[in-house]
Amino acid sequence: MADPGLIFGLSLRIFVAMVLGAAIGMERQWRLRTAGIRTNALVSVGACLFVFMGAVGLGENPGADPTRVAAQVVSGIGFLGAGVILRDGFNIRGLTTAATLWCAAAIGSLAGAGMEVMALIGCAAIIATNTLLRPLGRFINGRQRHAGALLQADDEDEPAEYVLEVVTTDKSEPRVRALVLQAVDRPEYTLRSLDIRPGRSSQTKVLAGVSAQHAGDTAGLEVAVQRIGLDPKVTSSRWWPAETDD
Repeated sequence: MADPGLIFGLSLRIFVAMVLGAAIGMERQWRLRTAGIRTNALVSVGACLFVFMGAVGLGENPGADPTRVAAQVVSGIGFLGAGVILRDGFNIRGLTTAATLWCAAAIGSLAGAGMEVMALIGCAAIIATNTLLRPLGRFINGRQRHAGALLQADDEDEPAEYVLEVVTTDKSEPRVRALVLQAVDRPEYTLRSLDIRPGRSSQTKVLAGVSAQHAGDTAGLEVAVQRIGLDPKVTSSRWWPAETDD
C-alpha cells in the first residue's frame, strides 16, 4: 500500500503545477490567444506527472535514470507548441504562445521534482515577460515604423488585427453573440477568435478577434458597432486595434 504521506506530497505538487500553469494561461487567454488557462494548466500538470513517473516509478529500478523522462518532456512539448504556430501570408503567428507552453511544461517539471519555490519564481518570470516586456516591444516596433515612414503606403496593404467588444446581459448573451457573428461575416474580415467573459452586475462581454485584409478596412467595424448598439439588450459596443505580437 502506498505511503499516505507520499500521496499527499505528490498531490500537493500536482496542485501547485495546476495553479501555476493556469496563472500562465490566464494571461494568454486574456489576450485572446489559442492556448489559454486549461491548455497551459494541462501542460504543466502533464509534465508534473511525467516527472513523477521518472522519479517514483522508474526510481524503483536502480539502473533507471529519472532525468531522462524530464528530458523527453522538454523535447516532446515541441509537438504541441508547433500546433499553435500559424503562418498568415508572410507573417508567423503563435510563437510567443508556443514558447509559453514550453515554459509551462518547465514549471510543471519543477513542481513535480519538488522545487515548488523555483516553480513559483519561474511562473512569475514568465508572466512578467509576457506583460512587462510588452511595452518595450511596442516601443521598438514604433521606432522601426518611424524609421520606415517612407514605406507607410505599402504598410496599408498588410493585414491588421482588431477586437470587437459588445457588453450585454447574461440572458441575452446567445442573441448578442449571433449579432456579432453576423456583423463580422464580411468578405474583408476573418474571424480569428470569439471569447465570452463575465462582466460586472450580471453583464457579459462578447469579444471577437477579427483579421482585416488591409490595415484601413475599418468601415465595416464602424457599421457593426452602430448596428449592434441599436439593439436594446446591448449595453455598449466598441472596437480597437489588437496587439500585433503573438
